[in-house]
Amino acid sequence: MTATAEFDRVDRLRPQKLEPMKAFRAFRKLIRDKEDTTQVFEIMRALSGRSIARGYDRMLKTMEGGRQAFMREELAHKLDDPVWLARFAPGTVGAEYRAFREARGFTADGLADEARKVGPLVDAPHPVIWYSRRIRDVHDIWHVLTGYETDALGEACVVSFSHAQTGNLGFAFIGWAAAREIQREARSVPARRAAWQAWRNGRVARWLPALDYEALFEQPLDAARARLRIRPATIYDSVSAETRAGLKLRA
Repeated sequence: MTATAEFDRVDRLRPQKLEPMKAFRAFRKLIRDKEDTTQVFEIMRALSGRSIARGYDRMLKTMEGGRQAFMREELAHKLDDPVWLARFAPGTVGAEYRAFREARGFTADGLADEARKVGPLVDAPHPVIWYSRRIRDVHDIWHVLTGYETDALGEACVVSFSHAQTGNLGFAFIGWAAAREIQREARSVPARRAAWQAWRNGRVARWLPALDYEALFEQPLDAARARLRIRPATIYDSVSAETRAGLKLRA
């Protein structure tokens, strides 16, 4: 075998093999410790399949998506820049995102560190892997855009929305399984209906991965939601914040 052939064989980027049992085991660990974010990335890695490559190909089929792919900016670098975030006026998407992360102490790099524990190639300079980083880094932005908080029900809903947007089965698995556990814990909470509505909202909304997020951050949040066809989370909002905060996702 020639050196060139060996390079092609070893370094060819292949879709992640679907591993449902690995995803199930990771979810059981996650509901025992909801702060164990590493398990989320284990699930996503186990069930991503061809969705990442398909998402990148879809970006290339639009003018704005192709421009973003060509520039290949790392969103995490901007999202963790306090000077950049400070520029956005009150009421804009950027200001709401800034308040969201400050209230919770989140950082984009912190999320990336969790991903690195699972995916050794997560920082590789490859366009498809860049796209996977982009999907990771927009997660909290999608929380802001959709109105779902970071409680257990909110996470179940935002990942259901994300499945509709990306086709990644990892999102579908987490959304369905979390909603099921919430429904078992608190029968009065319409968790399955909330997750289903979130999925339908994701189907109706414009495709978000290809957006120019810097331009989006300058827009008023309500106007951005209307332009992107992001519908209100009425079922989720019908559950009181106190009830949502009390959900434990007990195994």
